[in-house]
Amino acid sequence: MLKYVSLGVLVLQTTSLVLTMRYSRTLKEDGPRYLASSAVVSAEVLKIITCTFLVLMENSEYYNMRAMNQLLKEEIVNKPVETLKLAVPAGIYTLQNNLLYVALSNLDAATYQWPSDSGGDAEEKALSAGSQFVGLMAVLMACVSSGFAGVYFEKILKETKQSVWVRNIQLGLFSFVLGFIGMMVYDGQSLRQSGMFQGYSTVTCIVVALQAVGGLVVAVVIKYADNILKGFATSLSIILSTLISYFMLKDFSPTGLFFLGALLVIAATFLYGYERKPASSSSAIKL
Repeated sequence: MLKYVSLGVLVLQTTSLVLTMRYSRTLKEDGPRYLASSAVVSAEVLKIITCTFLVLMENSEYYNMRAMNQLLKEEIVNKPVETLKLAVPAGIYTLQNNLLYVALSNLDAATYQWPSDSGGDAEEKALSAGSQFVGLMAVLMACVSSGFAGVYFEKILKETKQSVWVRNIQLGLFSFVLGFIGMMVYDGQSLRQSGMFQGYSTVTCIVVALQAVGGLVVAVVIKYADNILKGFATSLSIILSTLISYFMLKDFSPTGLFFLGALLVIAATFLYGYERKPASSSSAIKL
């Protein structure tokens, strides 16, 4: 039951995140646009804080802060090998989260900036085509990295008796360090000029919160289900996002190929969740 509830929550979270993130990256506001690297780091901080609180609530004997600190020290600091195992998926997830911003920013820029006049400037068309290519490459890289990281993280979660929230803290710590280094390297100049939270708004804070929640829900789905079910959840969220874009936002026109793909995803989801009844002994063939 828990895996299907978490699956539904993941579908809603992913759909909300994609639509909200797209809106935030195409919203025209005065001043600089918020940094994608900053949003990724902020989401990891929020996720670590939330997981720490959940560890505190998970066991009543650890309501004492000193006892909880001792628990985290034993599970994280005193088990360096187990902790270092999370460095690989942390790096991949950090890359994936940044690629998601790159994909939505460039693909949407291409959509909204495409000149309406068929005889428009050739330079604008080339720029739009270039943005589409960058966005497509970001999506492809995110897909490949997501598959590997998901399988690796599932293996770690299911081979250990550690709490899923402790594992998320370990994952978040590495993701925070790697994300912070990336932010300083690629956006250092912007940080020095306008600070880490430049361009932040209410919409940006919602995006950060949704991304942090997504990390927690994904861990629960992988822990109590598997990475394949997580993939189905992502596919279903794409279909839901597209339907919302078509009927409510009216900025997407689905093709016959899309409807075929949507049908295959839905059918695959039901087939994967279908449990075949074992044959009765009376119907068995007697030799």
